[in-house]
Amino acid sequence: MFNIVQKRRWFFSLSALVILPGLAVMIYSTLSTGAPFRLSIDFLGGSIYELKFEEGGATEDGIRRVFNDVGDDNVIIQQIGAPAEFRWSVRGAFHDVRVTEDILARLSGMAPVNRDSFRVETVSATIGQEVTRSALAAVAVGALVITGFIVIAFRQVPNAARYGVCAIAAMIHDILVVMGVMSLFGLLLGWEIDALFLTAVLTVVGFSVQDSIVVFDRIRENIPKHLGEPYETIVNRSIWETIHRSLATQLNAFFIMIAILLFGGETVKQFIAILFIGLLSGTYSSIFTAVPLLVAWEKGQLPLIGRGARAHLGEADDVDPS
Repeated sequence: MFNIVQKRRWFFSLSALVILPGLAVMIYSTLSTGAPFRLSIDFLGGSIYELKFEEGGATEDGIRRVFNDVGDDNVIIQQIGAPAEFRWSVRGAFHDVRVTEDILARLSGMAPVNRDSFRVETVSATIGQEVTRSALAAVAVGALVITGFIVIAFRQVPNAARYGVCAIAAMIHDILVVMGVMSLFGLLLGWEIDALFLTAVLTVVGFSVQDSIVVFDRIRENIPKHLGEPYETIVNRSIWETIHRSLATQLNAFFIMIAILLFGGETVKQFIAILFIGLLSGTYSSIFTAVPLLVAWEKGQLPLIGRGARAHLGEADDVDPS
Protein backbone atom coordinates (compact mmCIF):
# COMPACT_ATOMS: atom_id res chain seq x y z
CA MET A 1 0.00 0.00 0.00
CA PHE A 2 1.49 3.31 -1.09
CA ASN A 3 2.17 5.52 1.92
CA ILE A 4 0.57 8.86 0.99
CA VAL A 5 1.31 10.71 4.20
CA GLN A 6 4.97 9.69 4.13
CA LYS A 7 5.37 11.72 0.91
CA ARG A 8 3.65 14.78 2.37
CA ARG A 9 6.55 17.12 1.62
CA TRP A 10 6.07 16.43 -2.08
CA PHE A 11 2.38 17.29 -1.84
CA PHE A 12 3.08 20.44 0.17
CA SER A 13 5.60 21.48 -2.50
CA LEU A 14 3.08 20.85 -5.28
CA SER A 15 0.52 23.04 -3.52
CA ALA A 16 3.13 25.78 -3.14
CA LEU A 17 3.94 25.57 -6.87
CA VAL A 18 0.28 26.35 -7.61
CA ILE A 19 -0.53 28.86 -4.87
CA LEU A 20 2.62 31.02 -4.95
CA PRO A 21 2.36 31.87 -8.68
CA GLY A 22 -1.31 32.67 -8.09
CA LEU A 23 -0.37 35.11 -5.35
CA ALA A 24 2.25 36.63 -7.65
CA VAL A 25 -0.40 37.12 -10.36
CA MET A 26 -2.72 38.83 -7.85
CA ILE A 27 0.11 41.15 -6.76
CA TYR A 28 0.90 41.97 -10.39
CA SER A 29 -2.78 42.61 -11.13
CA THR A 30 -3.01 44.92 -8.11
CA LEU A 31 0.04 46.89 -9.20
CA SER A 32 -1.07 47.15 -12.84
CA THR A 33 -4.84 47.57 -12.53
CA GLY A 34 -5.38 48.63 -8.91
CA ALA A 35 -7.14 45.40 -7.84
CA PRO A 36 -6.18 41.70 -7.65
CA PHE A 37 -9.20 40.83 -9.81
CA ARG A 38 -11.41 42.40 -12.40
CA LEU A 39 -14.57 43.30 -10.50
CA SER A 40 -18.01 43.28 -12.07
CA ILE A 41 -20.74 45.78 -11.34
CA ASP A 42 -21.95 43.40 -8.61
CA PHE A 43 -19.13 44.88 -6.53
CA LEU A 44 -18.33 48.22 -8.09
CA GLY A 45 -21.82 49.38 -8.88
CA GLY A 46 -22.79 50.78 -12.27
CA SER A 47 -24.55 49.66 -15.42
CA ILE A 48 -23.75 47.05 -18.04
CA TYR A 49 -25.34 47.22 -21.48
CA GLU A 50 -25.53 44.27 -23.86
CA LEU A 51 -26.14 45.48 -27.39
CA LYS A 52 -26.77 43.75 -30.70
CA PHE A 53 -26.80 45.81 -33.86
CA GLU A 54 -28.77 44.72 -36.90
CA GLU A 55 -25.85 45.49 -39.21
CA GLY A 56 -22.27 46.70 -39.19
CA GLY A 57 -21.25 50.28 -38.65
CA ALA A 58 -20.87 50.46 -34.88
CA THR A 59 -17.29 50.86 -33.67
CA GLU A 60 -15.69 50.96 -30.25
CA ASP A 61 -14.81 54.63 -30.68
CA GLY A 62 -18.31 55.46 -31.79
CA ILE A 63 -19.91 53.67 -28.84
CA ARG A 64 -17.48 55.40 -26.47
CA ARG A 65 -18.42 58.81 -27.87
CA VAL A 66 -22.10 58.09 -27.26
CA PHE A 67 -21.50 57.30 -23.60
CA ASN A 68 -19.16 60.25 -23.20
CA ASP A 69 -21.91 62.54 -24.54
CA VAL A 70 -24.31 61.40 -21.79
CA GLY A 71 -21.73 62.01 -19.08
CA ASP A 72 -19.93 58.68 -18.67
CA ASP A 73 -16.23 59.21 -19.44
CA ASN A 74 -14.90 55.90 -18.11
CA VAL A 75 -16.59 52.99 -19.87
CA ILE A 76 -15.23 49.53 -20.65
CA ILE A 77 -16.27 48.28 -24.09
CA GLN A 78 -15.88 44.71 -25.32
CA GLN A 79 -17.03 43.00 -28.49
CA ILE A 80 -18.85 39.74 -27.80
CA GLY A 81 -18.71 36.72 -30.07
CA ALA A 82 -17.71 36.86 -33.71
CA PRO A 83 -17.40 40.27 -35.41
CA ALA A 84 -20.25 39.33 -37.78
CA GLU A 85 -22.64 39.05 -34.83
CA PHE A 86 -22.36 42.81 -34.10
CA ARG A 87 -22.67 42.25 -30.33
CA TRP A 88 -21.10 44.56 -27.75
CA SER A 89 -20.87 44.81 -23.98
CA VAL A 90 -20.48 48.22 -22.36
CA ARG A 91 -19.86 48.73 -18.64
CA GLY A 92 -19.96 52.17 -17.12
CA ALA A 93 -21.04 54.28 -14.21
CA PHE A 94 -24.52 54.28 -12.73
CA HIS A 95 -27.10 55.81 -15.08
CA ASP A 96 -30.63 56.90 -14.50
CA VAL A 97 -33.11 54.72 -16.36
CA ARG A 98 -34.28 57.77 -18.31
CA VAL A 99 -30.81 58.03 -19.90
CA THR A 100 -31.15 54.57 -21.47
CA GLU A 101 -33.53 55.75 -24.20
CA ASP A 102 -31.18 58.61 -25.03
CA ILE A 103 -28.29 56.14 -25.31
CA LEU A 104 -30.27 53.82 -27.59
CA ALA A 105 -31.29 56.72 -29.82
CA ARG A 106 -27.69 57.87 -30.16
CA LEU A 107 -26.40 54.34 -30.81
CA SER A 108 -29.05 53.80 -33.50
CA GLY A 109 -27.49 56.68 -35.34
CA MET A 110 -24.53 54.40 -36.12
CA ALA A 111 -26.53 51.22 -36.82
CA PRO A 112 -30.01 49.91 -35.92
CA VAL A 113 -30.10 48.34 -32.45
CA ASN A 114 -31.99 45.09 -31.97
CA ARG A 115 -34.21 46.03 -29.03
CA ASP A 116 -35.40 42.43 -28.48
CA SER A 117 -31.87 41.38 -27.52
CA PHE A 118 -31.01 44.63 -25.71
CA ARG A 119 -30.32 44.19 -21.99
CA VAL A 120 -29.24 46.61 -19.29
CA GLU A 121 -28.34 45.69 -15.72
CA THR A 122 -27.83 48.33 -13.06
CA VAL A 123 -26.41 47.93 -9.55
CA SER A 124 -25.76 50.72 -7.09
CA ALA A 125 -22.37 51.05 -5.40
CA THR A 126 -24.06 50.49 -2.01
CA ILE A 127 -25.35 47.08 -3.08
CA GLY A 128 -21.89 46.17 -4.36
CA GLN A 129 -20.37 46.97 -0.98
CA GLU A 130 -23.03 44.91 0.79
CA VAL A 131 -22.31 41.94 -1.48
CA THR A 132 -18.60 42.13 -0.63
CA ARG A 133 -19.22 42.33 3.13
CA SER A 134 -21.72 39.48 3.02
CA ALA A 135 -19.31 37.25 1.11
CA LEU A 136 -16.47 37.84 3.55
CA ALA A 137 -18.79 37.31 6.52
CA ALA A 138 -20.11 34.06 5.01
CA VAL A 139 -16.61 32.60 4.64
CA ALA A 140 -15.55 33.73 8.14
CA VAL A 141 -18.68 32.42 9.86
CA GLY A 142 -18.47 29.19 7.87
CA ALA A 143 -14.89 28.62 9.03
CA LEU A 144 -15.85 29.14 12.69
CA VAL A 145 -18.88 26.85 12.46
CA ILE A 146 -16.85 24.13 10.74
CA THR A 147 -14.10 24.27 13.36
CA GLY A 148 -16.60 24.18 16.21
CA PHE A 149 -18.48 21.25 14.69
CA ILE A 150 -15.33 19.20 14.20
CA VAL A 151 -14.11 19.92 17.73
CA ILE A 152 -17.44 18.70 19.14
CA ALA A 153 -17.76 15.70 16.84
CA PHE A 154 -14.15 14.62 17.45
CA ARG A 155 -14.10 15.43 21.17
CA GLN A 156 -13.11 11.84 22.08
CA VAL A 157 -10.01 12.05 19.86
CA PRO A 158 -6.84 13.61 21.34
CA ASN A 159 -6.19 17.14 20.03
CA ALA A 160 -9.58 17.38 18.32
CA ALA A 161 -9.06 21.05 17.48
CA ARG A 162 -6.25 20.10 15.11
CA TYR A 163 -8.69 18.31 12.84
CA GLY A 164 -10.75 21.48 12.55
CA VAL A 165 -7.73 23.67 11.89
CA CYS A 166 -6.42 21.30 9.20
CA ALA A 167 -9.84 21.24 7.49
CA ILE A 168 -9.85 25.04 7.45
CA ALA A 169 -6.27 25.07 6.12
CA ALA A 170 -7.36 22.85 3.22
CA MET A 171 -10.32 25.16 2.63
CA ILE A 172 -8.02 28.20 2.48
CA HIS A 173 -5.77 26.25 0.11
CA ASP A 174 -8.70 25.81 -2.30
CA ILE A 175 -9.80 29.44 -2.01
CA LEU A 176 -6.27 30.61 -2.85
CA VAL A 177 -6.12 28.30 -5.87
CA VAL A 178 -9.45 29.61 -7.18
CA MET A 179 -8.46 33.24 -6.52
CA GLY A 180 -5.14 32.81 -8.32
CA VAL A 181 -6.80 31.24 -11.35
CA MET A 182 -9.48 33.94 -11.41
CA SER A 183 -6.87 36.69 -11.24
CA LEU A 184 -4.93 35.10 -14.13
CA PHE A 185 -8.03 34.66 -16.28
CA GLY A 186 -9.02 38.23 -15.48
CA LEU A 187 -5.77 39.44 -17.03
CA LEU A 188 -5.80 37.05 -19.98
CA LEU A 189 -9.50 36.63 -20.78
CA GLY A 190 -11.15 39.59 -19.09
CA TRP A 191 -13.08 37.45 -16.59
CA GLU A 192 -14.74 39.43 -13.82
CA ILE A 193 -15.69 38.48 -10.29
CA ASP A 194 -19.46 38.57 -9.83
CA ALA A 195 -22.10 37.04 -7.58
CA LEU A 196 -21.81 33.70 -9.40
CA PHE A 197 -18.12 33.59 -8.55
CA LEU A 198 -19.00 33.87 -4.85
CA THR A 199 -21.50 31.06 -5.30
CA ALA A 200 -18.76 28.91 -6.85
CA VAL A 201 -16.34 29.69 -4.01
CA LEU A 202 -18.87 28.85 -1.29
CA THR A 203 -19.74 25.62 -3.10
CA VAL A 204 -16.05 24.69 -3.28
CA VAL A 205 -15.69 25.44 0.45
CA GLY A 206 -18.55 23.08 1.26
CA PHE A 207 -17.25 20.22 -0.87
CA SER A 208 -13.69 20.65 0.39
CA VAL A 209 -14.65 20.52 4.05
CA GLN A 210 -17.00 17.60 3.47
CA ASP A 211 -14.23 15.52 1.88
CA SER A 212 -11.83 16.35 4.70
CA ILE A 213 -14.39 15.39 7.35
CA VAL A 214 -15.02 12.03 5.63
CA VAL A 215 -11.33 11.09 5.92
CA PHE A 216 -11.02 12.52 9.44
CA ASP A 217 -14.05 10.53 10.57
CA ARG A 218 -12.49 7.30 9.32
CA ILE A 219 -9.29 8.18 11.21
CA ARG A 220 -11.38 8.69 14.34
CA GLU A 221 -12.97 5.26 13.86
CA ASN A 222 -9.68 3.49 13.18
CA ILE A 223 -7.70 4.88 16.13
CA PRO A 224 -9.41 2.64 18.77
CA LYS A 225 -9.52 -0.30 16.35
CA HIS A 226 -5.76 -0.31 15.77
CA LEU A 227 -4.30 0.59 19.13
CA GLY A 228 -0.55 0.25 19.17
CA GLU A 229 -0.07 1.02 15.48
CA PRO A 230 1.84 4.16 14.51
CA TYR A 231 -0.43 7.14 13.95
CA GLU A 232 0.92 7.55 10.42
CA THR A 233 -0.07 3.98 9.54
CA ILE A 234 -3.60 4.47 10.85
CA VAL A 235 -4.00 7.66 8.85
CA ASN A 236 -2.69 6.13 5.64
CA ARG A 237 -5.08 3.19 6.01
CA SER A 238 -7.96 5.60 6.56
CA ILE A 239 -7.14 7.50 3.36
CA TRP A 240 -7.19 4.37 1.25
CA GLU A 241 -10.45 3.21 2.84
CA THR A 242 -12.21 6.47 1.85
CA ILE A 243 -10.44 7.59 -1.30
CA HIS A 244 -12.70 5.62 -3.63
CA ARG A 245 -15.77 7.33 -2.19
CA SER A 246 -14.30 10.81 -2.63
CA LEU A 247 -13.14 10.16 -6.18
CA ALA A 248 -16.41 8.53 -7.26
CA THR A 249 -18.47 11.44 -5.94
CA GLN A 250 -16.28 14.08 -7.55
CA LEU A 251 -15.91 12.29 -10.89
CA ASN A 252 -19.69 12.32 -11.37
CA ALA A 253 -19.70 16.08 -10.82
CA PHE A 254 -16.68 16.57 -13.10
CA PHE A 255 -18.34 14.75 -16.02
CA ILE A 256 -21.44 16.93 -15.72
CA MET A 257 -19.40 20.13 -15.55
CA ILE A 258 -17.31 19.13 -18.57
CA ALA A 259 -20.52 18.56 -20.54
CA ILE A 260 -21.79 22.02 -19.55
CA LEU A 261 -18.46 23.61 -20.51
CA LEU A 262 -18.61 21.97 -23.93
CA PHE A 263 -22.30 22.43 -24.73
CA GLY A 264 -23.64 25.00 -22.24
CA GLY A 265 -24.34 28.67 -22.77
CA GLU A 266 -21.77 31.43 -22.50
CA THR A 267 -23.38 32.93 -19.41
CA VAL A 268 -22.59 29.92 -17.21
CA LYS A 269 -19.24 28.80 -18.61
CA GLN A 270 -17.16 31.06 -16.37
CA PHE A 271 -19.07 29.88 -13.29
CA ILE A 272 -18.71 26.22 -14.25
CA ALA A 273 -15.00 26.59 -15.08
CA ILE A 274 -14.23 28.14 -11.69
CA LEU A 275 -16.37 25.54 -9.96
CA PHE A 276 -14.55 22.74 -11.80
CA ILE A 277 -11.11 24.08 -10.83
CA GLY A 278 -12.23 24.59 -7.23
CA LEU A 279 -13.68 21.10 -6.84
CA LEU A 280 -10.56 19.60 -8.43
CA SER A 281 -8.45 21.49 -5.89
CA GLY A 282 -10.83 20.45 -3.10
CA THR A 283 -10.53 16.77 -4.00
CA TYR A 284 -6.76 17.09 -3.96
CA SER A 285 -6.49 19.13 -0.76
CA SER A 286 -8.74 16.91 1.35
CA ILE A 287 -6.46 13.93 0.69
CA PHE A 288 -3.05 15.43 0.03
CA THR A 289 -3.13 18.59 2.14
CA ALA A 290 -5.50 18.33 5.12
CA VAL A 291 -4.55 14.81 6.21
CA PRO A 292 -0.76 15.10 5.66
CA LEU A 293 -0.88 18.44 7.49
CA LEU A 294 -2.57 16.71 10.42
CA VAL A 295 0.14 14.04 10.50
CA ALA A 296 2.90 16.63 10.32
CA TRP A 297 1.31 18.46 13.25
CA GLU A 298 0.90 15.30 15.29
CA LYS A 299 4.53 14.35 14.65
CA GLY A 300 5.73 17.81 15.65
CA GLN A 301 7.06 18.83 12.25
CA LEU A 302 5.29 22.16 11.83
CA PRO A 303 7.28 25.35 12.50
CA LEU A 304 6.65 27.16 15.79
CA ILE A 305 3.97 24.70 16.99
CA GLY A 306 5.83 21.46 16.39
CA ARG A 307 7.75 21.16 19.65
CA GLY A 308 4.70 20.54 21.83
CA ALA A 309 3.37 17.87 19.53
CA ARG A 310 6.75 16.16 19.37
CA ALA A 311 6.96 16.07 23.12
CA HIS A 312 3.42 14.71 23.30
CA LEU A 313 4.29 11.85 20.98
CA GLY A 314 7.72 11.26 22.46
CA GLU A 315 9.34 11.20 19.03
CA ALA A 316 12.82 12.21 18.00
CA ASP A 317 13.49 15.51 16.26
CA ASP A 318 15.18 13.94 13.25
CA VAL A 319 12.15 12.25 11.75
CA ASP A 320 12.27 12.41 7.98
CA PRO A 321 8.76 12.22 6.50
CA SER A 322 10.01 11.71 2.98
